[in-house]
Amino acid sequence: MLSNCPIGAQMIFEWFDAKAAKDFGESLARFYAQRLPLDTKVTQQQFGSRTAEVLKMMESQVIQFKRQNTLNMYKTAQLGNAFKWALKDAGYDDAYINRLTEWLIINMKV
Repeated sequence: MLSNCPIGAQMIFEWFDAKAAKDFGESLARFYAQRLPLDTKVTQQQFGSRTAEVLKMMESQVIQFKRQNTLNMYKTAQLGNAFKWALKDAGYDDAYINRLTEWLIINMKV
């Protein structure tokens, strides 16, 4: 389909093609939710320790994704949005989701 498009049009389509970013955002949220489900009964210290461990695993996934994909502002926003809504659908608190999404966006930029 894109082979018949002028080069400029193809570049625009590629700039807005955020499917891989959205899929990654959703999969990262599922990864998090599977390892730290809402119904887990742990102390605050255990939760903090487990969260740090899960975020470290997620960080390596983020690094790998960034190596394989070129992200622009639009794709990064779509990734963050997909991540955020997947966590919201899983039942996490809005303030907590916002902190996790902020962590993700910062790690996507560094």
